[in-house]
Amino acid sequence: MSARLAVDIGGTFTDLAIERDGERWTAKVLTTPAAPELGVLDGVRVVLGRAGLQPTDIELLIHGTTLATNAVIERKGARTALLTTEGFRDVLALGNESRYDQYDLNIDLPQPLVPRRWRVTVPERLDNEGKVLRPLDEEAVRRQLAFLREEGIESLAIGFLHSFVNPAHEKRAAAIVRQVWPDLPVSLSSDVSPEMREWERFSTTVANAYVQPRMASYLHRLEDGLRAAGLACPLFLMLSGGGLTTLETAARFPIRLVESGPAGGAIFAAHVARQKGWDRVLSFDMGGTTAKVCLVDNYAPQAARSFEVARVGRFKKGSGLPLRIPVIEMVEIGAGGGSIAHLDSMGRIQVGPESAGADPGPACYGRGGTLPAVTDANLLLGRYEPDLFAGGALKLHPGPAKDAMAAQIGQRLGLSPEMAALGVVEMVDENMANAARVHAIESGKGYDGRAIIAFGGGGPVHGYRVAEKIGVTRLLVPSGAGVGSAIGFLRAPVAYEVVKSLYQRFATFDLAAVNALLAAMSAEASEVVAHGAFGAPSTEHRLAFMRYVGQGHEIAVALPARELTKDDVAAIRAAYDAEYTRFYDRPVPGSDVEILSFAVTVATVVEDVEPVAPVADAPAPKRVRTQAVRDTATGDVADWAVYDRENMAPGAEVAGPCIVAEAETSTLVGPGWRCRVDGLGYLELRDSRRTA
Repeated sequence: MSARLAVDIGGTFTDLAIERDGERWTAKVLTTPAAPELGVLDGVRVVLGRAGLQPTDIELLIHGTTLATNAVIERKGARTALLTTEGFRDVLALGNESRYDQYDLNIDLPQPLVPRRWRVTVPERLDNEGKVLRPLDEEAVRRQLAFLREEGIESLAIGFLHSFVNPAHEKRAAAIVRQVWPDLPVSLSSDVSPEMREWERFSTTVANAYVQPRMASYLHRLEDGLRAAGLACPLFLMLSGGGLTTLETAARFPIRLVESGPAGGAIFAAHVARQKGWDRVLSFDMGGTTAKVCLVDNYAPQAARSFEVARVGRFKKGSGLPLRIPVIEMVEIGAGGGSIAHLDSMGRIQVGPESAGADPGPACYGRGGTLPAVTDANLLLGRYEPDLFAGGALKLHPGPAKDAMAAQIGQRLGLSPEMAALGVVEMVDENMANAARVHAIESGKGYDGRAIIAFGGGGPVHGYRVAEKIGVTRLLVPSGAGVGSAIGFLRAPVAYEVVKSLYQRFATFDLAAVNALLAAMSAEASEVVAHGAFGAPSTEHRLAFMRYVGQGHEIAVALPARELTKDDVAAIRAAYDAEYTRFYDRPVPGSDVEILSFAVTVATVVEDVEPVAPVADAPAPKRVRTQAVRDTATGDVADWAVYDRENMAPGAEVAGPCIVAEAETSTLVGPGWRCRVDGLGYLELRDSRRTA
């Protein structure tokens, strides 16, 4: 009879979901930015009350948050310093010397999280094999620490040249810090990102140090608050790569939480795709602050080994701070319900990336906001019933929304507030559609035959229009869509990935060294997973990142999850040639292959899901009311029928234009679309104009 609880903190709302014995209860409360744990504790009380449960009934709590991302984007992290090798002070500023826009003479580059004054160096040097060329100057370390203490530094990143091969100097420097400044948080590049490429390694380590004090403090405050509320269950955190880890590990490596909330949404979409038997879908998650799109193929979200945060150029690779962490690959843009609309210098409507957040929120919240947001625009278009927003927990006020839209957009363009709202919604829909197009192009994929799974508070509202823009004819809105990321946390495995660098060439492959490294990595990952697996079976996946000698980028090749033999070495080389051919049509004959790093992932086994069978037709539900809605494609106003999702039985079908309302969101069924309830209670929308 025990239950599991998931909590997802977004920029505007905190979402919660409880599952027990096949039943689910959800809640959505406003986020409390000044003290996020207060919103969590408030939401826990609400959802426990709805479920009729006591805190002691919860056996596991899973948490995800965008706090780490927001701290980097908003530059609200700790006063951080970098201690590095003499001569390498400016690695963070130099980057790899590439330009994300070759033709912009006034290009803006992302500024390092650590200003030059706090990037300090000490004499020491290792070669590329980890041999000591120059011993660590320990007195220099102490002198620099004294300087940083005078500067009021709150967190320290240590990154030395070639420490990913031999971490001895970094560990000794950390030991000195513990001696002379024991309460200073320290992040070592050999722990955070033990891979080659100094810029990416230093950038990831600095970002970890930048968010660590804030995140560690928040996590421990949350843990204390939950314990005081009677929840004594284990607390796990959602990782950017789609797995779960312990609070202790998350507090040590908070940078791995940077895409924590959105990762839960992608896991949710992948689970739903498996239930439907759809092997090619687009996950579309629109919340209060951002929208996220992610390609899901063969029931697995697209994954990556690196990520950029705080891009200064929208959709432009290389314009952000690089992070070398395992992530679910997605495009995230400032296009949520709280995204603020404005006019640019040319008088064009723009939306985001600035957000009204939860405090004060959009103007229609009646909490003091004076700038028009996407939620204000949707309200003015008739898409929301003011008294029933968020299940009636938050009453919307059309008056302030109308005033804000008129003052900031309508009057300056000579438009009524309603037509200005149409322009805002059409712009935000186009922004999201463009993000989906870019994501597909960068991934070498398309949308033919693909479906969209829409969730988040805004996904079902904007989903059909985004589908029309990218040429998709099927849209699915699962039950619990308004809190989809939180539900995704409940589907995620307990998992952890360890990455280490060990340079190898197949011509001189050291089988014993590779096996020893992989065994140690497997043990490290297994130990982390064991704390949260509770005896559940687990699987292990191993990868090697390889390239032809002299090339600049690697390809991942799967390795057997066991001790390698001589026969395996030849098979791995052949597998690399085959994978390279898949990417580039042909191998490179006669060229040796080098391995730069290895990755080992241990994860608990996820239960298989049987696709649900089709259901017979059922009577259409009765409408509960009508709403005058302005169509964003034509600008025409018409009465749209409104149906209560709870009254729609499996097999029931309605024709658009109409609205299917529920507590956490509303699904808009546009003109020419039809909506049918499947055997799982999910809403399946089809564009009848382009499908039979």
